[in-house]
Amino acid sequence: MRKIVVCLLALGLWLNWDRIDRLFDGAPAVTGSGDVVLYATTWCGYCRKTRELLTRQGVPYREFDIEASDEGRARYEALGGNGVPVLDVRGTVIHGYDERRILSALH
Repeated sequence: MRKIVVCLLALGLWLNWDRIDRLFDGAPAVTGSGDVVLYATTWCGYCRKTRELLTRQGVPYREFDIEASDEGRARYEALGGNGVPVLDVRGTVIHGYDERRILSALH
């Protein structure tokens, strides 16, 4: 039973490391604009549409290629992953391409 509790605590720490890290150094876990983060792949058509929408709206964003970046993959999985794109707009997480939800979160 003790091993299970330790494993669950370790998993909780790993999944929330960005929040814990901010407590100790006070710096935001995401650099760049810090407002909008896109988790995507190079081959995904909906990821391309999300990039185009953000560019059209003049929104600065940081992008992680979840296939090329270990950090990006870990953050993506911590947000629930399971498909791309995943967009984090100031704490609002949007799974998939939903133009209406994206625009609503941006404004």
